[in-house]
Amino acid sequence: MRGGFGRGSGGRGSFGRGGTRGGGRGGARGGSRGGARGGGRGGARGGGRGGRGGGAGTKVIVEPHMLHPGVFISKAKTDSLCTLNMVPGISVYGEKRIELGATQGDDKKEYRLWNPYRSKLASAIYAGVSSIHMGPGSKVLYLGGATGTTVSHVSDLVGPEGMVYAVEFSHRVGRDLVEMSKRRSNIVPIIEDARYPMKYRMLVPMVDCVFMDVAQPDQARILALNTQAFLKNGGHYVISIKANCIDSTLEAPVVIASELNKLKKDKLKPLEQVSLEPFERDHAVVVGVYRPVKKSKQ
Repeated sequence: MRGGFGRGSGGRGSFGRGGTRGGGRGGARGGSRGGARGGGRGGARGGGRGGRGGGAGTKVIVEPHMLHPGVFISKAKTDSLCTLNMVPGISVYGEKRIELGATQGDDKKEYRLWNPYRSKLASAIYAGVSSIHMGPGSKVLYLGGATGTTVSHVSDLVGPEGMVYAVEFSHRVGRDLVEMSKRRSNIVPIIEDARYPMKYRMLVPMVDCVFMDVAQPDQARILALNTQAFLKNGGHYVISIKANCIDSTLEAPVVIASELNKLKKDKLKPLEQVSLEPFERDHAVVVGVYRPVKKSKQ
């Protein structure tokens, strides 16, 4: 199965109710610093080169996702995740778009389909993660922005009142990120090395959430450095862990468990974990909280 949109699907794990679960075997080799996230994998599965969906005779209904503010579900022949396009009429990576409201007297709204084969965050939602902590108005630090495929959807999620600070190391890949951000006022592209957060400390304020998709052996350390610099106490993090990029000699569950222990030592408490099968092999997404704020007793 490919997971659903609800709470019980996918390969979800809970901390405190049975330990860690995750990851299959194998997996594609990563690129230089996080790889070309999304590459060409979504082409065959994600449809054509964009354009508007919901052709003649096809009734499409778009409903808000029950768990994730800013995420929607397009209900047609098959259900698909989508986000409300912040820049109507513009496709970022060839994704299909759905326009609604033109014949109902309402303002037109355009939604962009969100392909889980091109986005780790989308595949985590399909896998049943309960919260990504990137709702409307949120400030998000995105590590490993690549060409901006998922960054553009996070831009839709947080909306005009939120901000996305997208860090990408590669100048070549970063050109696409910078170009895309010119049309989206809530994205700040940062072409820097995420291992050295002090290099961009003047550009990033305290944020509500840190998302990380950087396939490096020391990714837990990179996350810790950035959360210490920019994540508010009680803020959340979401990290994509590619096991065989960290240690290809060990089984994926062993590698992931080791990474979780590293996070805990840096006051990054894991809350939940989901396997990204069948969308990504040997991957897990972990959601957690940084320095949890203790509730005062009444």
